[in-house]
Amino acid sequence: MEIFSSYNLIIEVSVVIILSFIFNGIAKRTNIPAVLMLIILGIILQYAIKAFGTNTIDFFPMLEVLGIVGLIMIVLEAALELKLKSDKLMPILKSMAIALIGLVASTFIAAVILKALIDGMTMQSAWLYATPLSILSSAIIIPSVSGLSEEKKEFHVYESTFSDILGIMLFYFLTGRLNPAEDSGVGGFFLNLILTIIISLIASYAIILIFQKIKSQVKLFLLIAVLLLLYGLGKKMHLSSLIIILIFGLVIANMKLFFQGKLRQYLDFEKAKAIYHELHVITAETAFVVRTLFFVIFGVTIVLSSLLSLKVTLISILILISIYGIRYGLLRLFMGKDIFPQLFIAPRGLITVLLFYAIPIEATVEGFEPGILLFVIIGTSLVMTGGMIRDKKMNPEPLEEASVASEDTIAETEYFINNTTDLSDIDDSTTPDVRETE
Repeated sequence: MEIFSSYNLIIEVSVVIILSFIFNGIAKRTNIPAVLMLIILGIILQYAIKAFGTNTIDFFPMLEVLGIVGLIMIVLEAALELKLKSDKLMPILKSMAIALIGLVASTFIAAVILKALIDGMTMQSAWLYATPLSILSSAIIIPSVSGLSEEKKEFHVYESTFSDILGIMLFYFLTGRLNPAEDSGVGGFFLNLILTIIISLIASYAIILIFQKIKSQVKLFLLIAVLLLLYGLGKKMHLSSLIIILIFGLVIANMKLFFQGKLRQYLDFEKAKAIYHELHVITAETAFVVRTLFFVIFGVTIVLSSLLSLKVTLISILILISIYGIRYGLLRLFMGKDIFPQLFIAPRGLITVLLFYAIPIEATVEGFEPGILLFVIIGTSLVMTGGMIRDKKMNPEPLEEASVASEDTIAETEYFINNTTDLSDIDDSTTPDVRETE
């Protein structure tokens, strides 16, 4: 039986996406991340594929394309969440400091563990393998913290978003250093970064001003195509292409800040704001599909026997201990004693998988078992689940009231948007969160 014929493939992908939507509903009621259910689904499919005798399928070309699109969508989705306001300066800086220090410290400790326990692992390769394991998953965290207090929820949104972006920048900085001919060192990296930011700002202003004048209703995928084109050209020019996506997201999400003075007269805020809302929705939808396919394929490709290895278990447990040890120290330093459930909310997710498959061939180490990746993803997700359940039991009333208030706010916002002709009157903070649970 050919399970990968055209019609069968359409049926299989459709069923997977429908199941992923159902998993999201289950995740909201149980606090069990949908990522775990998707991985389990992938493992079940792995055995089904083997049962039909088609276990020689190469999924990696598909993963490469999905990985590129996934990274772009994740960074854009994260950037659209960031509201740059003066009263948010201290929370933003504090969250960025925790994300940056936590990323670097976790990567260093994980790299030391990997180099010490895996044969053939150099320190350079260890840093590359450790970076994906040290990045928080904003796609899991942001939907999961909706029931927390506004201050804690805000912290997690900023921290996880910065962790995503900084982690991706660190990973591609490290990959750039693998090729001595192209490696320009730290100074060259910062010059490249400044050049990329300048090009990104010019491109962002141009895109918004041009697209607000396009009258066609079919323009959002054209906009995404332009962003993909800029990303590809940036890669060809050895620029930090993800910065282009990040800057564009920040500009369109904070248009009042970036369009001031004489620039304000060129901006049709009503049309530009409509583009932002529609882009937010389609980005979340696309990221949802990419997340679904990626974790299912990850489950299909994982070698379960590696989980039974004592070395995999030892390495994974040491990495998990380092993650929460570093996190505990940082949260106590920056936030005092009120660090629950923040301490437990540090899941690894899609970006961890995406970057793992993006490790260059010249840096790959045969002794590294993918089971470490699976162990850390599942471990951090279970710890977060336990922490959220514990917090809900200890604070039932405030969370329940917060949930009702959130639903009322969304209902009022939808009514306000539907009955408002001037979108410039809508405050950015009233925009409901359209991100899907991972």
